[in-house]
Amino acid sequence: MCRLFGLSSAPRRTRATFWLLDAPDSLSRQSHHDPDGTGLGYFAADGTPRVDKAPVAAFRDRAFAEEARQVESSTFLAHVRFASTGSLQPRNTHPFAQEGRLFAHNGVIEGLDRLDAHLGEDRSLVAGDTDSERFFALVTREIRAHGGDVGAGIEHAARWIAHNLPVYALNLVLTTPAGLWALRYPATHELYVLQRPAGGQHGTRHLDHSGSEGRMRVHSADLAAHPAVVVASERMDDNPAWRPMEPGELLHVGPGLHTSRRVVLPEPPSHPLTLDDLRPAAAASQQAV
Repeated sequence: MCRLFGLSSAPRRTRATFWLLDAPDSLSRQSHHDPDGTGLGYFAADGTPRVDKAPVAAFRDRAFAEEARQVESSTFLAHVRFASTGSLQPRNTHPFAQEGRLFAHNGVIEGLDRLDAHLGEDRSLVAGDTDSERFFALVTREIRAHGGDVGAGIEHAARWIAHNLPVYALNLVLTTPAGLWALRYPATHELYVLQRPAGGQHGTRHLDHSGSEGRMRVHSADLAAHPAVVVASERMDDNPAWRPMEPGELLHVGPGLHTSRRVVLPEPPSHPLTLDDLRPAAAASQQAV
């Protein structure tokens, strides 16, 4: 299953170090298949989106992916990909950037010919082959159609897909320099939120999160003294304040870490997919590893 991680300390810029692909030991290699790509998205001081990403398709790509990334931003977006659609190329590796925003997705959408037709000229926003980047293009178009309202854009794009296309999951994280949005839909995959005070639950500790499968780690000494909001595919430490998002819930973290959340898609998809419905590669990408 793809791993999603988002963090906001906005408006404060935070220094953080990411390891997106820890080399598994031999026992792990025997029990889990390897990720297909890693990516880290963040914003320069002037608001320009930056993306460091690589498909894990060769030794040189793995070496790049295993390097620690030390960056500074007010929001961060990290993704470890298990490919369901699209070849192992940089253009198919998350996060994606469109119109000053960053986006990563965990799930499967089918009926891509119909989605392409619905996108029309906005299909030009898509550089790769994935369902995820097409989903992002529809979100981008709906944001424009709703006067720049990111939450409305996500809601309307997800609703159109849920009503019209076969869907396994639409879990996503979208970031701007000042904001973070996350959607969990439907109940297929979990997504967790942690509203972390300065120093964490004990009030004195830096942030040091690690996924249970050892695929993603993040460290920030700055967050010993400053608060943050974290979104992740799994609880990444023992803090009891991790909260699972509800199916259909849209989360927004704005400047000053003001957080709002509401269920925007209470109904199930019109054409739900199960693992048995997916192609073998897509099914493998969606199972817990």
